[in-house]
Amino acid sequence: MGRYLVVAHETVSNPVLLKQLGQITASDQQAEFVLLVPATRVRHLLFRRSTDEDAGAAANELAEKARKLFENKVNLVDTRVGAESPVTAIDDEVKAHPGYTGFVISTLPEETSRWLKMDLPEVVRAKYGLPVRHVQAPPDWFGPYRAWWTGT
Repeated sequence: MGRYLVVAHETVSNPVLLKQLGQITASDQQAEFVLLVPATRVRHLLFRRSTDEDAGAAANELAEKARKLFENKVNLVDTRVGAESPVTAIDDEVKAHPGYTGFVISTLPEETSRWLKMDLPEVVRAKYGLPVRHVQAPPDWFGPYRAWWTGT
């Protein structure tokens, strides 16, 4: 049985992410997933219009929406909100809850992803020596999911 840390923010509704988790589950029927949503500053988000919102509140709202989306599709055992920096959020999570089998990192498309600019998947792979599966939202993904994410 593997326990995987899924790290996502704006892309938690990316269908490629859910497909990847399904593939892991197909090869490990007892796989467990913990979703970590870093509390990214709202001004850095593509889909939020307000800069007055609390980053933690926005991340909590997104984690709850993701919980409902993943329900009955994969074994999501918990959702957590982490630090603003995805690297710090992952470090804090692994320190507090060691024993992960691997990571699944979901990012925006390369041209808009802050996480890819910091080479997050490779940083995590090098730091922990565990498998990292990177899923990237397709460029056309924004349209159908923008309303879901923003609630508009």
